[in-house]
Amino acid sequence: MADPIDTDPGERDPREASLARRSGTPALSPWLVLVGIGVLAAGAFVLSALL
Repeated sequence: MADPIDTDPGERDPREASLARRSGTPALSPWLVLVGIGVLAAGAFVLSALL
């Protein structure tokens, strides 16, 4: 259960603090998405060239 917003830092649940710390970064890097799209495009190009 999440702590109320006005809770003192000493009274907060440490698990909530670790979750908040981890959620600051995106789940999937935009570069990883772009590289994945590029790999799929290259695969489609090679496949169409072979067929």
